[in-house]
Order: sequence, then structure tokens, then C-alpha cells
Amino acid sequence: MTGVTRDEWVADFAAELGVDPPDATTVETLLALAGTAAHASERTAAPIACYLAGLATVDPATAAAIAAAMAGED
Repeated sequence: MTGVTRDEWVADFAAELGVDPPDATTVETLLALAGTAAHASERTAAPIACYLAGLATVDPATAAAIAAAMAGED
């Protein structure tokens, strides 16, 4: 283990990208989106789903709702 927490790493990564890190609610929503994608197909769909949401500039809550509907979780 590196001794860096998830939140510390995300904050540092966000700073390198020149953006604000996500708040706690957004982190939980992104994790839910990733979980839905991973359980509805292959695990590797999780990071790709989050990437696509960002690429499409769809807010995480909307993306999570779309994924849940696709997975029949709505």
C-alpha cells in the first residue's frame, strides 16, 4: 500500500488535470454507476462507463440513472 488514500489521490489527480475534485456525493454516485456497469456486464465496463459519462458531459446522477434503467434496476 502506498499510504495515499483514494480521496488524496483523486484530489492530486484532479489538480493535475486542472479541475476540482468531486464531492463525496459525486464520488458515491460514480461508484454506483461503476457498480451497475460492472454487474450488468463485464467488470471492465465500470471505468469505461464513467469515462463515457464524462466524455458526454452527462452529470453522474443522470448517467447512473441511465445505467440503472439499462440494467433493469429502475
